[in-house]
Amino acid sequence: MKTIRCIAIDDEPMALLVIEQFCRRKGGLSLETFSEPHVGLETIRRTRPELVFLDIRMNGMDGLEVAQALPKGCCLIFTTAYAQYALDGFDLDAVDFLHKPFAYERFVRAVDKALRRIEARAKSDRTETVTLKQEYNNVVIPVNEILYLEAMENYTKVHRRNGRYILSRNSLKRTAELLPADQFLRVHKSYVVALSQVAEYSHVQLRLKESSVIIPIGRTYVDVFLQRIRKNDEAPAEAPSSGKVN
Repeated sequence: MKTIRCIAIDDEPMALLVIEQFCRRKGGLSLETFSEPHVGLETIRRTRPELVFLDIRMNGMDGLEVAQALPKGCCLIFTTAYAQYALDGFDLDAVDFLHKPFAYERFVRAVDKALRRIEARAKSDRTETVTLKQEYNNVVIPVNEILYLEAMENYTKVHRRNGRYILSRNSLKRTAELLPADQFLRVHKSYVVALSQVAEYSHVQLRLKESSVIIPIGRTYVDVFLQRIRKNDEAPAEAPSSGKVN
């Protein structure tokens, strides 16, 4: 069973403790907790968790503001003592609204609802395919399985999300031309990446989800990369200007 990555933001330590205990009791949930909304939001943008538990009335930043700034694709469950915010929460496409104090059984119902939405989104992923020319045959793979392309002289190593790769006889330029331009971008003379898979980035390098590989960003490509990655709220948070990606 896949572990679902979760983040909880609440300025009340006891509220975070309850969520932590409930997540541990249910199982299959990996949780990080934050008492400062700004720090929590930055981490969400950087790590892209599947599920977010969010209080509404907090010091420093209102939970509704945080919700509006969340990257697309995060399932959201509001946790608050103020029932009057329920309609506002659902207007922001929240999966559920937990009114404090809530019981474990109610928590489980909300999480199960979120898990169903996460599963439905995964099934609705685009199934567009691409045909890659190998040494002796052609292979067809789904576009959404491609993590990044790496130039290997006159060949291209096509890295997949499952950790495997395909060695294509086409050049990097030719292979990139086979892929949807709105989903893939050249970031270096030797690399093309799937933008939806960027987890962290700076002006000089990036890290992709499901991978510990650090990919350099060439100076001639950085401006276009930053424009594309910041185009909307789906962009992950920028790493420190030192260029280090943790």
